[in-house]
Amino acid sequence: MGFKHPIWVRFFGSKPEKSRDKQVPTPLVHESKETQTIVTPPPIPTVKVELELPGEHALNRLCDLRVQRAKGQLRPRLALEGREDFSNDQLRRELGRLQRVVTMASNSRLKKVTSMESMKAGSSAVSAKKEGTLPEKQTDPPKEQEAPSVHLDAQPLVHIAADKLSAWLMVFAPVGDGKEIDEELLENALKEKGITFGVDRELLKKLPLNKERYFSLFVIARGKPAVQGKDGYVKEYFERVVERKFEVDEHDRVDYASLNFFQSVEKGEVLCEAILPIQGEPGRTVEDKEIPVKEVKAAALNKGRNTEISEDGTKLFASQAGHVEYSGKTFHVKSVLEIAEDVDYSTGNIDYMGDVHIHGNVSSGFSVQAAGDITVDGVVKAGSIEAGGDLIVAKGIVGGSQSIVRANRNVYAKYLENSNVHARQNLQADSIVNSDVYCDGDIEVRSGRGIIVGGRVRAARRISAKVVGSKFESQTAIFLGGEPCVEFDRQVLVDNIENCEKELEKLERRPDSPSKIEQISSIQFELMEDRMKLEQMDEEIKHFDEEVQSHGGCRLTCDLAYAGITLNICDVMMKLNRESSMCTARLVDGEIQIV
Repeated sequence: MGFKHPIWVRFFGSKPEKSRDKQVPTPLVHESKETQTIVTPPPIPTVKVELELPGEHALNRLCDLRVQRAKGQLRPRLALEGREDFSNDQLRRELGRLQRVVTMASNSRLKKVTSMESMKAGSSAVSAKKEGTLPEKQTDPPKEQEAPSVHLDAQPLVHIAADKLSAWLMVFAPVGDGKEIDEELLENALKEKGITFGVDRELLKKLPLNKERYFSLFVIARGKPAVQGKDGYVKEYFERVVERKFEVDEHDRVDYASLNFFQSVEKGEVLCEAILPIQGEPGRTVEDKEIPVKEVKAAALNKGRNTEISEDGTKLFASQAGHVEYSGKTFHVKSVLEIAEDVDYSTGNIDYMGDVHIHGNVSSGFSVQAAGDITVDGVVKAGSIEAGGDLIVAKGIVGGSQSIVRANRNVYAKYLENSNVHARQNLQADSIVNSDVYCDGDIEVRSGRGIIVGGRVRAARRISAKVVGSKFESQTAIFLGGEPCVEFDRQVLVDNIENCEKELEKLERRPDSPSKIEQISSIQFELMEDRMKLEQMDEEIKHFDEEVQSHGGCRLTCDLAYAGITLNICDVMMKLNRESSMCTARLVDGEIQIV
């Protein structure tokens, strides 16, 4: 078997183009003049590829018998047509199947012809011997072979595709005075193969009159491919994660007052919509058997806080005004507590299970606690802040010795001055002055002045600033590595454990009493809880350190580092004794290197 199209040459190799009758071979790929193009690898899959058989193939020998009767030229034309959906691999496999079917049928038919000829030749020899007319041994064969003296009717051959979606028909020409093909013979051949669906009735009627009816492959039946359906899905109208974008003006400053990370929503507004699935359509094979389709899945909507699902189950909408957040595989609407002016004696301390937006300042001595985000348009003046989400302070934080500002996620502030600030994720500011900062992520001080001077600044991974320290060699300490916030909480926990153990020793020296037993039981329970928490924190810190090292370790990056700053990276300390510009400090082989 040979293939002249470049696809099949790659798969099966090629043979020199020659013919037994020295005829120009018919091209294997037939295209109109309008569609003929030069194809370069990788070739475009074709929808019509012809199978070329070797000269000694049984089908070619059967063609020769037909030529002797028809007095013309004839050669097999076995082109697979009508399957645009076939991939290269599928077409290659189908050609292989076709070759096997045609070869087996051709060999069987040729065997019948030769056996019948042998029988007739043997019978003629016996008759001639009896009559005494047996010729002497013939040495030279006749130049032209006489027409065969055997007779076979035309024989249809049906080939069904592997996926049962197509059937092709080829008819062997009659031999000798055998019967020509007719519609009834074709119908019977299809019936024997069980082909009842998608039959080309028009072809059945016209084929007996077609000049190329023999030794050519025709598409006789087409099945109906199955159309797979589509699963339902959820179309979302709000972002799951709001991207934090900081726009810097021409003076290299960030307007923290314009940082609005809220996705506002009105009551009744649709948050997301469940798009219904599209049902598939079963197909049918040429044998009239159903081709099933996969069941489609509907998309489910999950109800979040302050949301409702429509009666038909296709829409999730807000049941109140607020802002949208995504967590726990669904959208939630959080209400925002608006404080029109300052947090002071007119409002008292704030403790709210949502988001808080303060349009003024947080006065000294007052506290604001929120389960969600806290936004302050003014200044935090020595007040205590604790945000379950992000903390955004448009103007800055001026702390005091007793106040602590905490955020369970990120802190964004214009400046930090004499502050004690904890950020469990990242921190960004224009300047940090004489502050005690704990950050379990990255610290970015690049906008505005971009200066870190005085105090102690701790970050788990990276600190980036324009300037670190001052030319007056102010006491500025930089710590990198670990989880500063977790380690701070760990130290508080250790102190509490020590205090509980001391208290327990005091209680054990006291005389026995019901109150003593109750107090000891309470302290022992608290100790057990604290020790378990301590073990979990130690494991978390260890895992975090390994993760940081796998990502390249910790580093300090700055445009200018003044002499006098103290740098600690993973418990390795050095004091900078000279001014360095455009430098990066990191730990290499147990030593801090500045490049």
